[in-house]
Formats: sequence, C-alpha cells, structure tokens
Amino acid sequence: MENIYTDLAREAREINPSIPGVAEQNETREDVEISRIEIQTAEASKKLNKPIGRYVTIEAPKLAERDTAVFQKVSELISEELVRLLPNGGVEGSILVVGLGNRFITPDALGPRVVEKTFVTRHITQHLPDILGEPMRSVAAVSPGVLGTTGVETLEMLRGLVERVKPSCVVAIDALASRRAARISTAVQITDTGIQPGSGVGNDGRLGLTQESLGVPVVAIGVPTVVLASTISQDTISLIADETGLHGEEEKMKRLAEQVISEHFGPMIVTPKEIDTIVTDMAGILADAVNLALHKPYYEQVKELLA
Repeated sequence: MENIYTDLAREAREINPSIPGVAEQNETREDVEISRIEIQTAEASKKLNKPIGRYVTIEAPKLAERDTAVFQKVSELISEELVRLLPNGGVEGSILVVGLGNRFITPDALGPRVVEKTFVTRHITQHLPDILGEPMRSVAAVSPGVLGTTGVETLEMLRGLVERVKPSCVVAIDALASRRAARISTAVQITDTGIQPGSGVGNDGRLGLTQESLGVPVVAIGVPTVVLASTISQDTISLIADETGLHGEEEKMKRLAEQVISEHFGPMIVTPKEIDTIVTDMAGILADAVNLALHKPYYEQVKELLA
C-alpha cells in the first residue's frame, strides 16, 4: 500500500484494488455514486488498515455547487444507508448521537454542529410519551469535546453515558481525512465499525469507539474536511509525471517531497479556504439525514414539535 493516510475505505480500496477478502458493490443514482464495501477477512483488514465491517461512501460532486435540491437528495440517500447499518434495520431502539471534534476549530467542528441540529426526544419519551399518539424513538445527543480541552478521553465519558442512558446503538459523527482534496465536502462515509477519534490528524493509539469498547453497536458517519500535505505533494508529482512522461523519477521525487515536508513542516494538514461554509452545509445535510433515519414515521410531527 502507498504511504498515504486516508479515513475512507473506498480510497484504501482504490490504492489496493486486487486484495482478496473484500466485497464491493457500486451504484449510480443520477449524479450520485454509492460505493458499498465489506471487509471480510483479517488479512484484508490489515492490508487496508481498516476494521472488518461494512463501509458505504456516497459521493456527490454537485454538493460543491450548493444546490438545495442536491442537499436534500444526498440527505435522503444518507438516511437510507444509515437505516441499513443500524441494528435491526433501524426500525426500533433508543439512540445516542455523539458529535466528535472540537467546536472551536472549524475543520473539526462537524460533529458538534450536527448534534446542535439533531432532534433529541429522550426527555419527551420519558415525560410526555403519548404526545404524538404513537410510540416515539428515544434519541439523546452529546458533544463530549476533545481530550485537549476536557482532559478526559472521549471513551471514558461515553462509557458512563452509555451505562446510564442504555442506548441500543451509538451514532457517532466526525470529520475525516481524505487523500483527495476533491472529496472534501462532496463525500460521506457511513460504517458499522465504529470510529477512532483523532485518527485523521495523526493521533494514533487513542481508544476507539466500537462495540467492543462501549458494549453497544457503533455506527459512524464522517465527511472529509482535511487532507495531509504529503498526499497533495504526491498527487502533484504523479500529475507532473503524467504530463511530462518522466515516470522514472516519480517514486524518488515522492519520497523526497515527503521527507522535505516532514522535516520542515511536520505532519501538516490542509483544508480549503471555504471550510466554514462547507462544514455548515455538511452539518445540515448530515443532521437532516440522521433525523429522517431515526424519526422517519413521524419526522414532520417531531420537527414541528421541536421547532
């Protein structure tokens, strides 16, 4: 595998297209591509650097045009795929939505911003259970912050919450790192393997949010908001080699570029200048998708109730 980090299973698969132990299905709906990848074996998991499980990537390049009709369509597609990954097909069970990240750093603020727009109903189901005239799903939501500002590992906080709230599933939202700048703001990954807080910016060794660590299934939703500077340099060198035909020196130049960046700049990450708008847009899209998935039979009633 190339020495390029990515949180997206689809990108890891693109780099290693022939590894066995991976099932893949691709679908196109008008201008939206849906990739469903299932990593089935420990060997494939190791080579792709991704846990065994299911990964869905929804790509919509037209999201960059900020068309509200595209926003709605993508929200609905995310909702459909999320329901498929929830326990029991998403038809029942209480949910704890967790917005990971630092709300004060824009590229990392996606999770907290989604939580702000999530329809929380746990208090209603406890105190006004018959307000809709039919059973309502219990949804709680929290933004636990980051270790650097709280001094407490996210997993430590969530273990206590899960023990107290007793959700049937945790839905975690986080910003991701991609190997292609074009996927920032135009791709969404959903997976039933949980999530590793901070992995996209090099915080390895942290405690992941998984079914094994929390005791309940964890479905993670993420959007790429950053790329590593080293991946941009390697892609640039590949493009130069394609334009000039000088492929003989390509690998040498890639290693040299990675060395220069590492020595002079450290593990630098890059984000677009429009990141404020991107995070605002994507937070709205994800929140709509989560709300629709969790409250589908009575979505409009809950929306009106919480307005």
